[in-house]
Amino acid sequence: MFMIYLQQTITSFIASAAFGMIFNAPRKALMQCGFAGMVGWMLYIWLQDMEVKAVTATVVAAFWVTMISYVFAKKYKTPIIVFSVSGIIPLVPGGLAYNALRYVAQDQYDLAVQFGARAFMISGAIAAGLVLAEVTNQVIKKVASARRP
Repeated sequence: MFMIYLQQTITSFIASAAFGMIFNAPRKALMQCGFAGMVGWMLYIWLQDMEVKAVTATVVAAFWVTMISYVFAKKYKTPIIVFSVSGIIPLVPGGLAYNALRYVAQDQYDLAVQFGARAFMISGAIAAGLVLAEVTNQVIKKVASARRP
């Protein structure tokens, strides 16, 4: 089990950092891009191992990727999108979308709809996690500014 987690950790870090390169993230931000994606994916895998539904696990993972991205954006004075887009990449349901289209091409529409619906739900969960993190960040800012004299 440890080796599986280690492989998932390394792979998700590399994938997120590589997508940071593809999206022209600054060189100094690539490690943070990789870290954000790694944390999100490991949280997702951990929740899946605890038998949490994929959609719920995706919302939680996307939320934390975005919250980590806010911290990195502030610390490194870089736009948040640099970290959040790269960090979300491991959560994107590309395999499900591919299978849905493959089943369409094979005229197996019942399976195509099942895979397509799952891909759509997970994509919506990513968006929900991003929005939830944004709302949380705005509330934190509002509370912090209200406490200042």
